[in-house]
Amino acid sequence: MTNHGRIFAGRMCRQCASGIILLGLLVYGFAGDWPQWLGPKRNATAPDRVVPWKNGLPTLWRHPVGEGHSSPVIAAGRVFVHAKVPDHEQEEVVALHLKTGKVLWRQVYDRPKFENPFGNGPRSTPLVSPDGKLFTLGASGILCAWDAMTGKLLWRKDILSDYKAKNLFFGVSSSPLWVNLGDKPLVIVMVGAPEASLVALDAANGETVWKSGSDAASYSSPVLAEIGGRQFLIALTAQHLVAAEPDTGQWLATFPFVDKLSETASTPVVVGDQVFISSITGGSVLLRLQSQGDKWTWQEVWRHPQLHCYFSTPVVANKHLYLVTGQLLPPLAVLRCVDWASGKILWSRDGAGQWVGKYHASLLLADDKLLVLQEDGTLLLLEPSPEGYKELARASVCGQTWAHPALSDHLLVVRDAKEVRCIPLPKP
Repeated sequence: MTNHGRIFAGRMCRQCASGIILLGLLVYGFAGDWPQWLGPKRNATAPDRVVPWKNGLPTLWRHPVGEGHSSPVIAAGRVFVHAKVPDHEQEEVVALHLKTGKVLWRQVYDRPKFENPFGNGPRSTPLVSPDGKLFTLGASGILCAWDAMTGKLLWRKDILSDYKAKNLFFGVSSSPLWVNLGDKPLVIVMVGAPEASLVALDAANGETVWKSGSDAASYSSPVLAEIGGRQFLIALTAQHLVAAEPDTGQWLATFPFVDKLSETASTPVVVGDQVFISSITGGSVLLRLQSQGDKWTWQEVWRHPQLHCYFSTPVVANKHLYLVTGQLLPPLAVLRCVDWASGKILWSRDGAGQWVGKYHASLLLADDKLLVLQEDGTLLLLEPSPEGYKELARASVCGQTWAHPALSDHLLVVRDAKEVRCIPLPKP
């Protein structure tokens, strides 16, 4: 059982009204949470070992869902989904039972108006904290904290209005990050306002703990990384790759990185003391964070101008980078394998019938296998290999999607434009 599961399960059991509910909790268990954007370690990896399947994959359950590219998350045997309410300037948060899809609670709230040609629903992925809070961030900047068991609203904050920030063309998309380095857990969000590029809020009440920087926001999500025995907040804003103190917000090192279309969206990938970044016009750069006395600096390891990640975040397997690169005219998403150390492209799936989408595909490393959820809803199981593309199985699991899947105990939760589905994956 994960730490999220232990703490949340204990909290839920203390509040159970009957022994029947308690028995249900004990039977189902909470192994393998996927409580935030890109999973427990925020790097799109899961311990589940998946074996090839034949003749497609079954659907355990499905549930209708409103507009949104926000990814589902899983914690303590529950699936949480954030969506727009049809025909209203409202967003909803729904809690579903992981094994049955039963609705456990649903909450609706008003939001400022938001419209976009590529969808009007939330983009940011919810966050479930170890103490049982659920944080959602809407497309127009409404950040809410909920009790994950009951759905009770704990606090609400308009991050754009409060910090005098402008919304992005595609809407607020950066996912909140949980940081607990002391006795006051923080929720860190990218706001993109003057003197409030990054903001840390008290998770208990939403009050500002610190704010720092004046960069505009990007669509990328920050990560927490340990480098050289020290914790760093790593964030890719619209202007820089930033290494900051997570407890104070102080910017310790910056590297200029600007997308010509202001569409930086891929999440930084951290391996050891190295960080990979990319954008749709900026190509890719691998950097090393190093100390020089009491100062920290970014050292460029390699740069590849033709490796353009759009809003798919790469994964790393056996010192190789698997990534989806994009181009806009015509829009094509290509799966590639790249040597982490040198940036050399080892192979590409680039040709008719080989592209994984027009703009996007989601990557997830399940133990030693690579799952690729194509834009058209086709799920691929691959053997990660620098020697070439090795497909083991494929199946259609949903409709067109840009949402990243969530994986818990061999249950893959996917979301498309109309519904969320739970897909059992075969175990060894």
